[in-house]
Formats: sequence, C-alpha cells, structure tokens
Amino acid sequence: MKNSARNELAVCGFAAVKTLEKNNPQKIQRLYFTKERAPLFGGLCKKMASSKRPYNQVNDPKELEKLCGSVHHQGVVAMIEAPEIPALTKDDTARWAQNKEFTILLDRVGNANNLGAIVRSAAFFGIKNIVIPLDEAQSSVTTSSYRVAEGGMEYVNIYSIRSIPYLLQDMKDKLVRIGTSLEGSVSSRNLGNFVKDKGAIIVLGNEENGISEEVKKNCDKLVMIPRGQNVKVDSLNVAQAASVICYELSLARM
Repeated sequence: MKNSARNELAVCGFAAVKTLEKNNPQKIQRLYFTKERAPLFGGLCKKMASSKRPYNQVNDPKELEKLCGSVHHQGVVAMIEAPEIPALTKDDTARWAQNKEFTILLDRVGNANNLGAIVRSAAFFGIKNIVIPLDEAQSSVTTSSYRVAEGGMEYVNIYSIRSIPYLLQDMKDKLVRIGTSLEGSVSSRNLGNFVKDKGAIIVLGNEENGISEEVKKNCDKLVMIPRGQNVKVDSLNVAQAASVICYELSLARM
C-alpha cells in the first residue's frame, strides 16, 4: 500500500521486514510493530533511534492493517520510500552478456502476488535480474509483492523497459532469448543444453494469455514444461512455472 502524500510504500510480513533490516536498514523511514514482535526488532529500533527515525509499538493490530492495507502484516510494518524502477540501459545488458548472466523478463504479469512469488524463486536460485515492461497490464512493486517475496526483493534488481520486442531484438546474438509457451518445442528439462555456457533472457507470460505472438517471434527457443501422464490441467500458474524454469537454469551452472 502506497502513502502518496509521503511517497512511501508499506513493507509488511516478518520475513520481508527482517531481510530489509539485514540488508538495507537505511531504507526504513518509519517502523511499527505489535508487542509480541517488539523483542525481535530491538536492534533495528536502536538503529532507528540513532538516526532519529520514528518507530512505535501499536496496541491494536488493526492499526498495522490500516498502514499496509492487508491483514497479512504478521505484526510488523516498515515504511520505505516508494521504490523507483530504473530503466534498463545498454550498460546493464552488456554486463549481462559479458558475465553470462540469466535474466527473467515478464510479459505483462498482472498479479502482484505472482510478481512477488517470481522474485522469491529468482532470489532462491540466484537469478538477480528481473525486467518488467512499463505497461498498465504489468504489476509493479507493491506491498503484496514485497510480502510474498519473503525478503527476495533485497536480492534482485528490477528494471523497466518500454518495449519487450525491441529489447529482444537488441539481445539477438548477445543472450539466448527463451520464451515459455505451451506450444514450445523444447522441454524445460533440456533448457540447460542451450544456456550452459551462455547468458540468457527468459520470458514469462501473462496469466491468461501467456507471451504475445510478437514476443514469440523474437525468441530463439520456445520452452514448455512437460505435463504428467493422463492429466487434464493445461498449464501451471506463472509463478509456479517460474520456479521450475529457475530450477532448471540453476542446474545448468552446477
């Protein structure tokens, strides 16, 4: 939940705030917690006090709900400056190509919880780069995505772009461009064969329609996750698919 007047974003959830405390405590502008959580944030409160930033124990958990707009605050809310998603630059992509890095590109993934889950999987498997389009259909960083990421937001870099096809065209012969699709001819089990000694950009699509036709045309390979035998479910949720793909990518570097 954003506080537009103060240009703040509420970060809630125990793991999310604890990881924020560990990695970027300077981001926290204000801190609120319940009596039960107070002993677990003593060190952070000392840091807040030394830099004259306010922190408060609340008597009613509903106060936290008002701050973050969610009942899933888990007894703590940290207010940070609303994050600005930096625009992707040529220097960024050149570094990815040089270092043979993996990057996840989201094609209009609209659900904030899905974005958070994808961030969590990327962080768990050591993928540091995520790119999102400047599109109304694409979810950006929110209170919900921060909470669902369970601290993963502190371990990834999120960039923005205006055009997915343009980026993919620019990455031709620099990174392996891989789209995920039910129509893919390559099994995710064989993904490592294409990226073992190369950097790659992996496109995950919209929850309802997947990746667009224009995006598919600009991919080197289309990958599908094989289903079990005699199953009737057509596809995985995009966040679940991301976990499978991130796992397969991690195997390529072992």
